[in-house]
Amino acid sequence: MYDIVKMMGGCLWLLTALACGKQPNNSDPVQPLALRGADMSYLPEVRASGAVYYNAAGQQEDMLLTLKKAGANLVRLRLWKDPASPTSDLATVKTLSNEIKGMGLQTLITVHYSDTWADPGHQITPAAWQSLGNSELNDSLYAYTLQVVTTLRPDYIQVGNEINNGLLWPNGSAANLANMKTLLKTAIKAVRDAGTGTKIIIHYAGVDNAPAFFANLADLDYDVIGISYYPQWHGKDLQALKQALIGLAQNNRQSIFLAETAYPFSLGWKDYTNNVLGLASQILPAYPASPQGQKDFLLQMKTMMAELPNGLGFCYWGSEWVSYKGNTATDGSSWENQAFWDFSNKALPVLDAYR
Repeated sequence: MYDIVKMMGGCLWLLTALACGKQPNNSDPVQPLALRGADMSYLPEVRASGAVYYNAAGQQEDMLLTLKKAGANLVRLRLWKDPASPTSDLATVKTLSNEIKGMGLQTLITVHYSDTWADPGHQITPAAWQSLGNSELNDSLYAYTLQVVTTLRPDYIQVGNEINNGLLWPNGSAANLANMKTLLKTAIKAVRDAGTGTKIIIHYAGVDNAPAFFANLADLDYDVIGISYYPQWHGKDLQALKQALIGLAQNNRQSIFLAETAYPFSLGWKDYTNNVLGLASQILPAYPASPQGQKDFLLQMKTMMAELPNGLGFCYWGSEWVSYKGNTATDGSSWENQAFWDFSNKALPVLDAYR
């Protein structure tokens, strides 16, 4: 009888595991991830350079196709309002977004609400809006966000990029929480009013002070908490990172999404642009700067997100930002040693993490 009960219990466990998407041999993360993405914002410039790129088998192949074949199902694109170059303007992003959708992939649009990079240290209001008062700024923000969503119809949208210290400075600085929340509510209303079903992400860099940040936004109508994690900026204790993410998951109704992460396959370089990362002290001792180390790091991020009760997925940043301007460029890529293609333009093993 014990053997029969034991066998029946095992069968029941197996059926339950399969129904939940779990693998009985525990070889895979405990739950499937809805999103497995990569940021490909520089792709128009990379293609325009005329350089040739190869898949892992050494066959010439477009970067976007290689990424899709690897198993990615989401591409993230940044959007600047009136940038100096067209790479991240609305027209260019629309063309690339339509191509991505045509390939059956989902899109995530990161609206920086700036004419250039926005991050915790930079939230420069677009030049066209800098003379506006609070009321006019909210009107312009609403109209622009509505235009973006109705034009691009993304699956996901970030209303701001790494807004730890607010957005649209000085009006929306985090030091003026009321103004910041009003601006976010305006952007959120525009997304909802568009009626496209686009999911809304609020994006924070790192996990330090993230609980208090999101607690202040508890009354906002958004869907996903987005977090950036880079070891050189956000700490090298992965257990502390995991516990912080678990805390966010337990204390918020939103899904948790690793919106940005990256890791080097080398500490070397190809062009003469100073790289963001080039020292062993900037990375995790357990994950060397090697093709295998890069892959293992991303697999660890994937597993960490899969183990969260409401982990949505992950997105790698700078996957396509190779040294596309040539070996002697001083204005090339500062991310070349963290991309998904090596210095010979061949796809790296890290793409296996998307299976």
